[in-house]
Amino acid sequence: MVTALSVTEEIILVGDYMYDAKSLKAEEFIADEEVRATLKYADENKDNLQVLDEIIAKAKLGKGLTHREASVLLACDNEEKMQEVYDLAKQIKEEYYGNRIVLFAPLYLSNYCVNGCLYCPYHMKNKHISRKKLTQEEIRREVIALQDMGHKRLAIELGEDPVNNPIEYVLDSIKTIYDIKHKNGAIRRVNVNIAATTVENYRKLKEAGIGTYILFQETYNKESYETLHPTGPKHDYAYHTEAMDRAMEGGIDDVGLGVLFGLESYRYEFAALLMHAEHLEAAHGVGPHTISVPRVKKADDIDPTAFDNSLSDEMFEKIIALIRVAVPYTGMIISTREGKAVREKALALGISQISGASRTSVGGYVEEEPEDDNSAQFDVSDRRTLDEVLNWLITLGYVPSFCTACYREGRTGDRFMTLCKNKQILNCCHPNALLTLKEYLEDYASEDTKAKGLAMINRELERIPNEKVRKIAMEHLEDISNGKRDFRF
Repeated sequence: MVTALSVTEEIILVGDYMYDAKSLKAEEFIADEEVRATLKYADENKDNLQVLDEIIAKAKLGKGLTHREASVLLACDNEEKMQEVYDLAKQIKEEYYGNRIVLFAPLYLSNYCVNGCLYCPYHMKNKHISRKKLTQEEIRREVIALQDMGHKRLAIELGEDPVNNPIEYVLDSIKTIYDIKHKNGAIRRVNVNIAATTVENYRKLKEAGIGTYILFQETYNKESYETLHPTGPKHDYAYHTEAMDRAMEGGIDDVGLGVLFGLESYRYEFAALLMHAEHLEAAHGVGPHTISVPRVKKADDIDPTAFDNSLSDEMFEKIIALIRVAVPYTGMIISTREGKAVREKALALGISQISGASRTSVGGYVEEEPEDDNSAQFDVSDRRTLDEVLNWLITLGYVPSFCTACYREGRTGDRFMTLCKNKQILNCCHPNALLTLKEYLEDYASEDTKAKGLAMINRELERIPNEKVRKIAMEHLEDISNGKRDFRF
């Protein structure tokens, strides 16, 4: 029987094929045979108490699990063992990321697209969707609206269209966003979620000062992938799956993975997603900066019930907990695709970043989205204001953070991972979170949120272990009260 694989064992003979985590070829580092062998191994061991205890004991070391080990736990339905995993996921998140929750907003620039993706309303054959592309002046108005909410971190989104959305448009838009200073507002980090592109274009994005490059795989099953992407450049499975390798070759060392749960068997996607994370670690020395967990949602011309791989909220929460346990150093993102109740449970299982007050239509922040608007990429489930989201987080005991310090100080890639693995979050990211929260409270918060937030800051200062750091943080907090902005460790 094939045992659980070690991430350090990069080339492994399984049956009559080679599984090579270090390979730069998609079908080798996401080997279909290895995924299926993993699912078989999980089924054979899901009730084996000795194997389960060994895997959980390894997970408690906080060093992560392999895709096979995590897949055994995903297949396991022993309630007692799974409660251990849920408790451990919460513990690991607190040890490595503390009680901070980073906030961001998506900014949709254009929904023009030449692809034929069957699960996305942007697909080229959708003739009744309202096609829009923001001008640089319209982008400026959108960004000011986001700044007036209190946002400091954006993720720009747009369809793949070489004519309407060339790389030059993306670069111009990034420059526009960074150049806008309105009152005390400023966008300090722009993450980019655009289609797979060339090493040269990734270098241009790096030079433009992007934060994380994000690209969802949608599905790792090649056959399903090609069926779901029948036309357009996205049809090329290998080119899309190898995008993160080209991004890293182009100098981008913070990359974000994700699959769209619901398109393919969640067990297949889960194993392959972790294999992709292992590949990045093996081939480039640093794993993904973030992992996102979107589920298929209703949108114009898209009925999520058309896909027969939907998963329950309970299984969704289990997947979140297991990703946190398997990849403890990675940030985890859940968007407003999910409602308040699901997001609240997910926060306790390992999520470290959430979007707030999101609009998924082009131009949706300046103009209120009309009920008959069909330009959105998906329906938003959590439609609360940013202030309502912050108030909710503070009430739950989480520190809302708008921090962008690591990116701006060059602590990216393996440098951030080293900080996280050495559990220095409380001496660095935690005080930075408190400083950015204080900025929000002074500039944008409702009276109730401000009162709760200031009380939280006073409590959380005591959690900073280093006395010198704590003293400097207190001085900066006073400076913010006196009108100064943008301090960071």
